[in-house]
Amino acid sequence: MFGNLNTEEIESVLHTQIIGRIGCHIDNITYIVPISYTYDGEFIYALTKEGLKINIMRQNRQVCFEVEELPDLGNWKSVICQGEYEELPNKTERHQALMLLHDRHLPHVTSATTKLSSTWPFRPSNIDAIKGVVFRIRINKKTGKYENQKDVSVYSWG
Repeated sequence: MFGNLNTEEIESVLHTQIIGRIGCHIDNITYIVPISYTYDGEFIYALTKEGLKINIMRQNRQVCFEVEELPDLGNWKSVICQGEYEELPNKTERHQALMLLHDRHLPHVTSATTKLSSTWPFRPSNIDAIKGVVFRIRINKKTGKYENQKDVSVYSWG
């Protein structure tokens, strides 16, 4: 069965996942890239390095953000958000975003891109010293779809 996610289901997917994809566009370049993120119910927050996605988003602040929950190919949820890129150079906002990113629940085995510092899972003594571009996406539209196969058949070849 295919269908649309309701508001509660959309919020659940956004709150529980760690990796999403940003889609950004300028001139004749469309760029889609995975990021680790956190969600506070209003904004998507992320930390990244300078590069193509930041250059594009600084020129065109309208972005798309996609995240999915994918336990298997017959049962999945996908959320797409439309929003606006906002860089957080302000020390107070940047600090708050870094705290949210640091305090999110991460699996025990995780990648270097999800860890904010070498002291992870502990906060660094000076969280404001973390380098990189801190930004958020102000979400103005959210939609979601799902597939749910209650009876997933297992095929036998032989």
